[in-house]
Amino acid sequence: MSVAQKVLSCWLLSGALFAASSAGQDQTRIGAGNSAAESQGSKSPIVRSAHSYLMGQAQTIKNQFVRKQTLDLLVNANVCILHRADVDAARKQSILQALQNAGLINSADAEKFPGGMLAGVFPPVAADGLACPHPPQSFLAAPGGEFGGHHSYPGGLAIHEAFNEMNNFSLAENFRSVYGYTSENELPTMRHKITGGKSMSDHADAAGASLAPDLIIAAPIWHDWAKTIVFQWNADGTEFQELRFGGNGMTDANGAAGDSRTGAHHILSIAEAMKRGLPPELVITQASAHAAPSLGNEYKVVNWLRSAAIVAQVDVVAKGYLSRDAKGNYRLPALRHLGEESQSTPQGSQTNLLAEFALHNLSDAQYVLGIPAEERVEALLRGMAPKFGFDPANAAEYNMKYRNPVLAFLTAERLYFLYENGGVSAVEGEVRLLRSKNVI
Repeated sequence: MSVAQKVLSCWLLSGALFAASSAGQDQTRIGAGNSAAESQGSKSPIVRSAHSYLMGQAQTIKNQFVRKQTLDLLVNANVCILHRADVDAARKQSILQALQNAGLINSADAEKFPGGMLAGVFPPVAADGLACPHPPQSFLAAPGGEFGGHHSYPGGLAIHEAFNEMNNFSLAENFRSVYGYTSENELPTMRHKITGGKSMSDHADAAGASLAPDLIIAAPIWHDWAKTIVFQWNADGTEFQELRFGGNGMTDANGAAGDSRTGAHHILSIAEAMKRGLPPELVITQASAHAAPSLGNEYKVVNWLRSAAIVAQVDVVAKGYLSRDAKGNYRLPALRHLGEESQSTPQGSQTNLLAEFALHNLSDAQYVLGIPAEERVEALLRGMAPKFGFDPANAAEYNMKYRNPVLAFLTAERLYFLYENGGVSAVEGEVRLLRSKNVI
């Protein structure tokens, strides 16, 4: 058996053991491993720097109200979860029934979920049911995805959001550079740099200034915030599972075939933004992270907004987050000048797509590399674990003292890049560095 086959075999065996260890975990109580994750994430230089970057970005938001609300999420360790404020047991059941009545949750999915529908839509939080419930963990502890997915380590949320923030800015600048500049003769031209050279054009026109900076900054921060609630840590260093809702998975496209189910973190983050009264342009941009409302996917974003409004107990139309068309179907509202119809507009065409919606969706695509990188690195770490005195079969000790701190300090992507160019020895060298610094 080759080294690669041995690593794969170890990965498959350990993965099965991890699945078994996390099955049956109690998700009706605050995660028993949250405090350990808090300690690990807060000690990681890359996690702290990512969180600092996000706070700095939030400070630049021009809209004073949006800036204040965004900083509250990032800075306040006991930030109030407003969509959960004063929501008692009876109100929770009423909200769950409303989701079911609207066809925005699949009862069969919920029946298989640990703790059922209640735990999936209302993960345990501190001071639950009171006037100011707050998250069970901070950005510095929360992972950026499900266990074994992407950024699934303490502090992974801060790193994931920081990357997406940078990504959104880069995408916006690329679009401006190609479509937003004119030459001296007033005709469109690209603004670009050849290595060592100067910009070819510096004449920004209206198109170049059309992308709203506040949306570019705030949407990536708000999108994944609820992972602090959803992805809590079990005592063995694994994570809570996540319920998918926002549709029934069968007839979600206004009664036609379609599946708009998505992770609870997405909908709960939108619910919090709505409850805090953030403007429609920002909330819809935020909601577009998992699918741009174009190319036949508008119904998905619509259903996520509807679901969030039910959870937040707000009128989705009265607040301007959605509108209704002539058939009574929910649609995204026309913002800016997108509602100005003309005879040349094809019947039924979509006129409610802001460019910022699409950019935010594109910026959230790091998982394309993040998931396979983490899968490969997980296998490498398990294969070399005995060299550092850890047994992958002992899930709690392996995760808490080895796997989670290694990823929190080094990240899967960094280790994957090292593996690409230097092989297993390069990865092992980084892990040995952590051992020398008493991290593991």
